[in-house]
Amino acid sequence: MTEADFAFLRLLLQQRSGLSLTADKRYLAESRLGILCRRRGIADLEALVRQLRLSRDPGLESAVVDAMTTNETLFFRDQTPFNLFRDVILPERLAANAASRSLRIWCAAVSSGQEAYSLAMLIDELGDRLAGWKIEILGTDISSEILEKARAGIYSQFEIQRGLPIQMLLKHFQQVGDKWQVSQRIRSMVEFKPHNLLERNDPFGRFDVIFCRNVLIYFDVPTKVKVLELLTPRLVPDGAFVLGAAETVLGLATKLTCDPQHRGLYRHPAMTAAPLASSPAPGLRPRPVVAVSALRG
Repeated sequence: MTEADFAFLRLLLQQRSGLSLTADKRYLAESRLGILCRRRGIADLEALVRQLRLSRDPGLESAVVDAMTTNETLFFRDQTPFNLFRDVILPERLAANAASRSLRIWCAAVSSGQEAYSLAMLIDELGDRLAGWKIEILGTDISSEILEKARAGIYSQFEIQRGLPIQMLLKHFQQVGDKWQVSQRIRSMVEFKPHNLLERNDPFGRFDVIFCRNVLIYFDVPTKVKVLELLTPRLVPDGAFVLGAAETVLGLATKLTCDPQHRGLYRHPAMTAAPLASSPAPGLRPRPVVAVSALRG
């Protein structure tokens, strides 16, 4: 790939997705886009860039963005934030929302769905304590293709064995040929929608918890600021914002405060949040949780 072609692709990705593709990621672009070329019958990367320059085909541009923004994810990836959700965030939000008996969670870069399903499984463990509650878990991603995989909830043995506790596998999955599918019960708790984090998100309404882990690391500083400016207003007062272990909002967001006791957890203080309660947005369906077992310790 020539320097000029790589520069063109970097600009395209920055404009379309906010992805900041540094020079040392050139090998990654060549690898992923080489696969895209073979799938689409395009001779090589030079031909791909030439086609992009001449046609400005939105479908091809989206395919390039999908190829470069689809990142690996695991069930219960980095156990710490899931323990934090189960032991700290969830009890807090259930107490705060005892009157409305509703809970809304947004996984803002859900990829193939494992994070959202991991949260759904943890919530399902609460059993009778959530009888009558309306639970909504929204998973969004810029890639419509990867969201199809998320909706199907079908994963290979390799994907399953990386991070998923055996008891969760036996309880919440069915074997389909040589793969495993998330149970209908858990899948019904999650809704997936395409969304670009650089675009307005007002129709989604407000959320009690937003997970945005391992996303900001791919953006430059101005893009990080913009993404946080768009996400923060979507939190209810005192809502929880969860980042990856290597990420921070310091110097990037003024309306999120760091929780000194829990790394990666940020709060939206009531004094800085608009007084709007958590409520489902039009087109997003609240999911009732059917009671099962008690929360594990």
